[in-house]
Amino acid sequence: MSLTNSAYTELETRAKRIAALDDALGILGWDQEVMMPDAAAEGRATQMATMSKIIHEMQTDEAWDELLKTAQGEDLDDWQAANVREIAYDYAHATALPSKLVEPMTLARADCGHTWRKARHDNNWEAVKPKLEKLVGFVREAAKAKSDALGLPLYDALLDQYDPGRKSAQIDALFAELKAELPQLLEKVLTKQASEPVAVLPEGPFPVERQQALSLRIMEMLKFDFESGRLDISSHPFSGGATGDRRITTRYDEDDFTSSLMGTVHETGHAQYEAGRPKQWAYQPVGNSRGMTLHESQSLLFEMQAGRSSEFITHIAPMLREELGGSGPHWEVDNLTRVYQKVDRSLIRVDADEITYPLHVMLRYRLERQLMDGEIEVADLPTAWMEAMDDLIGIRPPSDVDGVMQDIHWYEGIFGYFPTYTLGAMTAAQIFASLRKDVPDVLDQIGQGEWSNLLAWLRTNVHGQGCLHSPDGLIEAATGAPLSTAPFLVHLKQRYLGEGC
Repeated sequence: MSLTNSAYTELETRAKRIAALDDALGILGWDQEVMMPDAAAEGRATQMATMSKIIHEMQTDEAWDELLKTAQGEDLDDWQAANVREIAYDYAHATALPSKLVEPMTLARADCGHTWRKARHDNNWEAVKPKLEKLVGFVREAAKAKSDALGLPLYDALLDQYDPGRKSAQIDALFAELKAELPQLLEKVLTKQASEPVAVLPEGPFPVERQQALSLRIMEMLKFDFESGRLDISSHPFSGGATGDRRITTRYDEDDFTSSLMGTVHETGHAQYEAGRPKQWAYQPVGNSRGMTLHESQSLLFEMQAGRSSEFITHIAPMLREELGGSGPHWEVDNLTRVYQKVDRSLIRVDADEITYPLHVMLRYRLERQLMDGEIEVADLPTAWMEAMDDLIGIRPPSDVDGVMQDIHWYEGIFGYFPTYTLGAMTAAQIFASLRKDVPDVLDQIGQGEWSNLLAWLRTNVHGQGCLHSPDGLIEAATGAPLSTAPFLVHLKQRYLGEGC
């Protein structure tokens, strides 16, 4: 098909320029978190704000409107038509955001995020509170503008940025199903585990360099490409980088190696999704990952479905002993499996087990909706957090570090993202169940340290699909069914209660 000098080819050219600049902005953000000197924060914030403004000006050029209308009438194949749809989506979101907000909001994000890093270390909520109040003001203004322009409820306008087409009404229904099941499931599992041998965390200290060597070894097993990626340390684990440039971070606790290891596995899942995007559509919207529910499904499939399986733990147990210098009964497979599958009323989301994890997400979903709707203010967050934690999980954090300051998202202006973690966990269970039908011995393969067939299936059915489908359309294409709580609940009952095995 020849579309030389067509409106469509002009759209592709413009989209590629924006994607390249967006990649550069992503690298600046990664550098800011991982290796930038503290005194450089103000300068870096200015650089990022300026680049964000330039990108927004390019995204809102009036020429897009006519090009999109013309291209939609051209003879396009399925991928090209989907690319036009995704360009139109980006244009709609960009034009919905007032240009006057772009630069100051980017500066506020950088300032608040930088302040959070030190405030979290010092357990100083008062230091970051005014910065967050300023940032929330900008986010509310942006949400209102997008709500009016896109014809969406206020929170849905934010959610749509991270999970296109997703509606809070759908989330409410799915979360209600989980909330009706999880508390009683939690009690059953806690009772069952109380009657079993105690899970004993091997005693440290575990030097950072040894944990890092272990992480690198595990990443290699998970087929991470070190020629185009790297592992670093940050205050909050994340995956970043650019097209063909995958960078992940984790954080280390010298008294507990389990958190950093699973953080590394989780972020490697994100990186593998990015690495598997369709290369022929690089720098085009249709070649992007399909929203954060799908992205979190890939990281959680790696971490939870595969990474906490008894097969995986059996395989890595000798590595743990070798790399960390462990010996004795606490380093045996049975105990390590109990450690990694232990269920507890934990304080920290990123360390939470599979059963309490959705409750952590529901807490954040509840609070950020109330915050955006003006039902609560930033100053109310510490108390509201403690009350919600008590209600949903049955514990109260002893400090704000373990409460309202534990996650970076809000301090970087990211609202509407949190529900995708639990939607991602549900999607991971549904995708893994479908994968196991096609590759029945995949867990046995994982038990041998072999991830090639798992990764190949994901490349074909998820990663390589880019944005050809809607998020829910991709889930249904990969699994044969709409997104549902059922596979997730079945998985939890099989793993933690032995039901249906």
